[in-house]
Amino acid sequence: MIDALEGFDEGSFDFDGSERTVLRTGAGPAVVVIAEVPGITPLVVDFGRRVAAIGCTAVLPSLFGTPGREPSVPYGLGTMGRVCVAREFATLAAGRTSPVTTWLRALARHEHERCGGPGVGAVGMCLTGGFALAMMVDDSVVAPVLSQPSLPFPIGRQRKADLGIDAADLDRVRRRVADGVQVLGLRFTDDRLCPAERFDRLRAELGDGFVAVEIDSSKGNPHGLPTRAHSVLTEHLVDEPGHPTREALDQVLDLFRTRLLS
Repeated sequence: MIDALEGFDEGSFDFDGSERTVLRTGAGPAVVVIAEVPGITPLVVDFGRRVAAIGCTAVLPSLFGTPGREPSVPYGLGTMGRVCVAREFATLAAGRTSPVTTWLRALARHEHERCGGPGVGAVGMCLTGGFALAMMVDDSVVAPVLSQPSLPFPIGRQRKADLGIDAADLDRVRRRVADGVQVLGLRFTDDRLCPAERFDRLRAELGDGFVAVEIDSSKGNPHGLPTRAHSVLTEHLVDEPGHPTREALDQVLDLFRTRLLS
């Protein structure tokens, strides 16, 4: 665990009586990296290091799990079970913003004040993927990335197209996009946790302000990706030039360069 987190400073952030561990590395404008289940794994840490390498401060809040711990089936199932019963995460409710995003918005404001720059980037992954969209309600967030957003869990037609935010927050997101904020989304084409209907809804709501990166994971795809591929920036990243997952990673980093460092 110590090696996995080498180079990161461990601190905390408290807002409205809720205090959580926050890992930080790098210097420059902040990018809030919100881990997928089961938590801040070594591959999430590696992504944070890539963010720091381009000249940003990678800010990794720990919402669940143990920072630096390797993923495993028992660890993942145990974490998911706790998340599903926590009131902070709207795992099934359609048209609802997860309460934990209020804390994340406050963290973004804090990091913007601390790190400077034109604003803050935000990356959500899987269960937290849509949190980056909800964070756009705050003006500090200027570079949101939705990597395989999976809440609410896509059970039934309505939930497949749901974006995990309430109507008022969605209206605010539309206005931010109209003012020039671009939303980047990543998914594999056969990912059942992040179905095509969700990205179709994002296109319908945000128009050209939503840029979708959809990577072919169908059976027999030319890059040999498994049909179960899910985590674009971590577990299923193939770090080779020309590979579509590497190109997706590069597009994310280019967004941060353009919006935070130019």
